[in-house]
Amino acid sequence: MLKYSTILFDLDGTLTESGIGITRSVAYAYEKLGLPVPEQAVLDRFVGPPLVAAFMEYAGLSEKEARHAADVYRERFSQIGWRENRLYTGVAPLLKELKAQGCYLGIASGKPEIFVRRIADHFGFAQYFDAIVGIHMETTHADKHELITEALNGRSIAGAAMVGDRKFDMAAARDMGLRAIGVSYGYGSREELAASGADEIADSVSELREILLPGVPVSPGRFISFEGADGCGKSTQMHLLAERLRERGYDVLCTREPGGCEISERIRELVLDIRHRGMSSECEALLYAASRAEHVRQVLLPAVKKGKIVLCDRFLDSSFAYQARGRELGDDFIRQINAPARAITPDRTLLFVGDREAVSRRLRSGTQLDRIEVEGDSFVRRVYEAYEEIHAAEPERVHIIDSNRTIEEIFADVCADVDGLIG
Repeated sequence: MLKYSTILFDLDGTLTESGIGITRSVAYAYEKLGLPVPEQAVLDRFVGPPLVAAFMEYAGLSEKEARHAADVYRERFSQIGWRENRLYTGVAPLLKELKAQGCYLGIASGKPEIFVRRIADHFGFAQYFDAIVGIHMETTHADKHELITEALNGRSIAGAAMVGDRKFDMAAARDMGLRAIGVSYGYGSREELAASGADEIADSVSELREILLPGVPVSPGRFISFEGADGCGKSTQMHLLAERLRERGYDVLCTREPGGCEISERIRELVLDIRHRGMSSECEALLYAASRAEHVRQVLLPAVKKGKIVLCDRFLDSSFAYQARGRELGDDFIRQINAPARAITPDRTLLFVGDREAVSRRLRSGTQLDRIEVEGDSFVRRVYEAYEEIHAAEPERVHIIDSNRTIEEIFADVCADVDGLIG
């Protein structure tokens, strides 16, 4: 049974951490108008209230001057400032879970609606909302009551709540008979929220989840592995993806193999050390398996259980490609020694495939090579062929990414693939 069937959210300071883009754009307006830029504490007050009213109150401008200041502010904000933003960690999965539970979700923001919608679309959370409401550009004072009424779209206030970070959100919700839920992780303090009548206060997104979804277990996260021959560009793409997902409100863990935890990192140093070129193939494979067993137990399983999105640079497929085929140890041997790793399987594996010669040139133009990267052409050929077989055997899990393109073009495909996975 849902605690609230209708939930309205403020935007800035509740869903998104937007202060940097707003305050930098305010400072830009002050400078362009020849006014002394105030201290950060004053700039922070511009986050939340309508812009014209804020310039009138905090800069001492007339309404006409404040409207001009708002126009100057938007020169920067409309181009840069709106993107200097990110969802708070945990917001995206919270919205997804609320929607899956059948909640009606709305945004009631004092920001111009054109920017509210642009931000919601860009950061990927518009899909969860039934109503997105903001003010008109020329509005001087936002009436939160009107915004809430419009976002409710005729729905009853019974079982409805308003979530926000400022006193305006709490006061309007209480006046209209909605439950007022304050979030102190935004731009208002716990004291401000309590004084303005908040029924409940969350100090973090995880606490907000407990208020909105009491007793509902956290949904498992996702495990995405990145595979390919050395020099294919997968590590660059993994870190680009991690930053994008964090901007969109996901709790992301980046890890690697061999490595990812203390014991596994020590094994990594040993197995990749160029001074150990005489290491037997069996020893190498067993070290990789030992590292992976510890990594799975200490890092991967706990992180996915907590709802994190785990991005891993190589996983079990690498051992089949490099040790089973590259070292010619056979699939059965690798499968047997990696039994502990079967406790988890990637939800998606992105396999980066490019021109072999181009990848080889890219690899050799970089830093000093490790003991795996210095192997000859026949070894590399066997690795490539193994990856082809892995994709052919599990095409639903293993998706090929063409790495014979620019970083931007490759990343576009990575984003499209992962967006389809996590919804």
